[in-house]
Amino acid sequence: MVARDGKRVTMQHKMARFPVRKDLADFDFNFAKTVDKKQIAELASGAFVGRGENVVLLGPPGVGKTHLAIAIGRAVIERGYTVEFITATALLSGLQAAHRQGRLADRMTHHGKRKLLIIDELGYLPLEREAACLFFALVAQRYEKLSLMITSNHSVSHWGKVFTDDVLATAILDRLLHHSHIIQIRGESYRLREKRKAGLMAPAEAPSGVSAEK
Repeated sequence: MVARDGKRVTMQHKMARFPVRKDLADFDFNFAKTVDKKQIAELASGAFVGRGENVVLLGPPGVGKTHLAIAIGRAVIERGYTVEFITATALLSGLQAAHRQGRLADRMTHHGKRKLLIIDELGYLPLEREAACLFFALVAQRYEKLSLMITSNHSVSHWGKVFTDDVLATAILDRLLHHSHIIQIRGESYRLREKRKAGLMAPAEAPSGVSAEK
């Protein structure tokens, strides 16, 4: 599927509500050495959206998860698919408010209008029970029909803490990971590395007695 109408593509970029413009051409693959460039190019083709598959980008803050999510989202729009970008906090706040106002079905329908829903920064704060249940409902609604792309600073093995419920986390992961592409990014924050190079911060040191996560 290829979008040829320039005006339509521009409109879809605006409707996606990306916070900034990020493109794959600007991503530093030499910095993010654990990222498979061929895998990213395949995702940028949009084929995974056509198949209703999901993408999960994992890694510590500052390693390029959001950059990749936006860049892939923009590329997917170029292929003719519709995209929505939203932070996990904004998404869940909106779902909770709609639930309390009796408008949850309308809110879920709103998010269901986009072929790809990008949820950024899942896991920076633990979710309350209501928010976790609403997230499960969203994942279940899109399962095998519409694609999700999620960025998180927690490995999936720690999502029980994110959702404060191991059983609920397992149910979410069961659907989310069934048809999915996992991208694990390791390393120091790009922004912190640049500050160290500029001499604004001391060289990084591992905490005493603690080894780096493998």
